[in-house]
Amino acid sequence: PGPPARRSVRRRGAAMLRQAARLRSCARLRPGAHGHPHPQTQRCYRLAAAAARGSGSAWLQLQLRGRALPVPAAAAAAAPALGLSAAPRYYSLPPHQMMPLPALSPTMQMGTIARWEKKEGDKINEGDLIAEVETDKATVGFESLEECYMAKILLPAGARDVPLGTIICITVQNIEDIEAFKDYTPEQMASTPQTPSPTAPTPPSAPAKAPGSSYPSHMKITLPALSPTMTVGTIQRWEKKVGEKLREGDLIAEIETDKATIGFEIMEEGYLAKILVAEGSRDIPLGTTLCIIVEKESDIPAFADYVETGVADIKQQAPPPPTLATQQPVAAPPMFTPPIPRDPKGRVFASPLAKKLATEKGIDLQQVKGTGPEGQIRKKDVDSFVPSKAVPTPAAATAAAAPSLAAIPTGMFTDVPITNIRKVIAQRLMLSKQSIPHYYLSIDINMDNILKLRQQLNEELKPESIKLSVNDFLIKASALACLKVPEANSSWQDTIIRQNHVVDVCVAVSTTAGLITPIVFNAHIKGLIAISNDVKSLAEKARGGKLQPQEFQGGTFTISNLGMFGIKNFSAIINPPQACILAVGGSEQRLLPAENERGFDVASMMAVTLSCDHRVVDGAVGAQWLAEFKKFLERPTTMLI
Repeated sequence: PGPPARRSVRRRGAAMLRQAARLRSCARLRPGAHGHPHPQTQRCYRLAAAAARGSGSAWLQLQLRGRALPVPAAAAAAAPALGLSAAPRYYSLPPHQMMPLPALSPTMQMGTIARWEKKEGDKINEGDLIAEVETDKATVGFESLEECYMAKILLPAGARDVPLGTIICITVQNIEDIEAFKDYTPEQMASTPQTPSPTAPTPPSAPAKAPGSSYPSHMKITLPALSPTMTVGTIQRWEKKVGEKLREGDLIAEIETDKATIGFEIMEEGYLAKILVAEGSRDIPLGTTLCIIVEKESDIPAFADYVETGVADIKQQAPPPPTLATQQPVAAPPMFTPPIPRDPKGRVFASPLAKKLATEKGIDLQQVKGTGPEGQIRKKDVDSFVPSKAVPTPAAATAAAAPSLAAIPTGMFTDVPITNIRKVIAQRLMLSKQSIPHYYLSIDINMDNILKLRQQLNEELKPESIKLSVNDFLIKASALACLKVPEANSSWQDTIIRQNHVVDVCVAVSTTAGLITPIVFNAHIKGLIAISNDVKSLAEKARGGKLQPQEFQGGTFTISNLGMFGIKNFSAIINPPQACILAVGGSEQRLLPAENERGFDVASMMAVTLSCDHRVVDGAVGAQWLAEFKKFLERPTTMLI
C-alpha cells in the first residue's frame, strides 16, 4: 500500500494495542533496542509473540503483572507496520514514587520497621504518619511530605536491620494507579527483563515470602539503650505474663543496666503474645527481641511455638554458687511472719502509679490488699491503706531478747558474681585513669561561718520540717565557682573543648549495687531549699533503684563527699567527659594562730581536693576555682552577690 494507507494501518494497529492493554492515552509504547527497555523507562512490561491459540490464528500477548492478555491477529499484523518486531517491547508503570528508608538520626545506619500507620490503598495527606521506624536512638515517626496514595508496602512491619536507602514502599498520585502495583515485588526493582521464548511467555517468578509473614500482624519489642553507655542488659523480672492486656505506660519488665535497675514501660496497647527472654537472663545485647505484642487477643495462640533467631541461644544464667561448703546454722526464730505473697515467686502486682505512691509514703506493698484485676494494687488501694500494729508474740519476744548470731562462713573464700553496674563502673574508672591526665589540688577551708549560718537557717525552717545539710552549701558554692571559672565547667570532646553555660552538679551516692551520680540540674540558680529537696529525693531513688535515665545521665561537675565517714581527705577519679571532680573530707577542730590574748583560735577546718583533667584545666585555673570556692564558704554572704 501507499503512504496514506500505511499511516492508516499504523493508527488502527496502535488503537487496538492500547485497547488490549487498557492503557490511558498518556501511556505510550516506547521502541528500544532488541530485548531491552528504552533508557527512559523505569519499569516495563513486555509484548511478546506467541504461538497460535484456539483456531490457530496468530496472537500477540501482553504480559501484564504476570497475566498474558490476548491481542487480536489484526493487531499482530499491524506490529511490523508500527516498527515493532516479534521481539519484546515495553511500556512503563504509572507515575509513582519509590520511598527509601531515610536517615532519621545522625548515626543511623539501618532501621527497623516497627509499625505501618497506613495500609495499601489508604490516602496519605501531607504530614501524615506513614510508619514508625526504630533507629539507633529511638522510635521515630516517618511522615509524608506530599499528598498521595499508598500503592505497595514492600517491607512488612517488624522487618529488622533495613539498610538506609532501601525502598520500603511505593506511592502514587492517582487512586486508579494502585491496581498496577498489586503484584509488584522487591525483586522486580533489581531484575532486568529477559527475552521471552517465541513460543510462550516467561512465567513470572513468585515473590519471596517475607520473614514472619505466616504470623498475624505483630510487633517485636527489642532491648533499648536505657543509658548512653549501655551495651548489654539483664532481665530482672517480667511484670506482665503471656496473654495479659497491655496499656500505654504499663510497666512490662525491670531491666538492670550499667547504671541502675530501670522499669521498662510499653508505649503501645495490645496483648503480650510471647516472652522470648526469661527472667534472670544476663548480658543481653542491645536490639535483642524480648517479647512479641499483638493487637488482637485471638492472635496470641499463633505465637505459642514462635522462636526468634539468635534469641533461643540466650539462656537464663543463675549466679555462680559460693565456692565454700557451709554448715547450716541454726537460725533464730523470726521476729514476725511476713504476709503470704499473692504470686508463687513473691511478686506483688501493682500499677506504676501505685508503686510510686507507695515508695513516697514508705508503704510495704506486701501488706496492701489490691482491688484490681487478679488482685492488682491500684492508686486508691495505697491511698486508703492503714498500717496495722504488729503484736509481738512470746516467741518473738524471746528472740528479741536473745542476741542474734551471724553465720560464720567456712572455706577459703567466696566468689561474688559481678553485676552489670559493677562491671561498667570498673570499665569506666579504668578508662578514666588510663586516658585522662589527672592532677590534684588540695586546700583547707574554715567552715565556722557556714556552720553558724546553717544553724540559724535550720532554726528558721524548723516549722516547715526542712533541715539543710553542709552538702547543700557545698553544692551551691561549687556551682557558683563554676560560673566564676567556666574552664572548670567544661568537657573534653576529642576535637573541641565544650564550655557549659549551665551547672548541673552530680552528687556521688553509694548504693548496694555500686556508685551512681544523680544530677542536681541548674544548681547555680536554685536556692538551698530546692537543692536540699533534690538531693534527698535523688538519693532515695538511687538507693531504691528507681532513678530514671535522665536523672543520672550527663552533668557538668561532680562532688564526692566522704566526710560523714570520718575521712579527712582523698582524691577522686574524674567522671568523663567532665573535667573536674571535688573530693570533700570531714571537718575537724584545729588550732589556728590569732592575734588575741591566747594567741590562737579553734576553728572547724575541712580539707577538699580537686581532681582536674590537664587537657582542659591548667594548674593555675584549678587553683583559681578552689580560691573562689573557698571564698564562698568562708564568706557565705558573697553567694548572694
